[in-house]
Amino acid sequence: MGTICAALVIPCRLGSPIRIEDIDHDLVSRQVLVEGNVKAISYMDWLVYLNDEAAAIPLPLNLRAEVLIREAGVPLEAAVGGTAVFLGNGTNGWDADAPVHLLRLAERLFGADLAA
Repeated sequence: MGTICAALVIPCRLGSPIRIEDIDHDLVSRQVLVEGNVKAISYMDWLVYLNDEAAAIPLPLNLRAEVLIREAGVPLEAAVGGTAVFLGNGTNGWDADAPVHLLRLAERLFGADLAA
């Protein structure tokens, strides 16, 4: 398994573009992107990292990430705040590249050009 994976990063600010970013497999990379401690929501072949204190800080709502999570099949009970980092569920506990089907769904929902 390599030390880099391609993450789908969805900033909370609507004016900031959705992007694919190569990140290291370490926890610090995720903490930097979500601006704090991380929590994960895992579903089938993907997971999303979020700031675990988004509601307490409070961080701005991330409407695009919330829509993507719901449209991908996860019924959320709470709002999503802060930057969201989507990755694939790899093997042996490692994260993998964000799945292509998730990138394509984000493209359809938000008009972004992500998947090659």
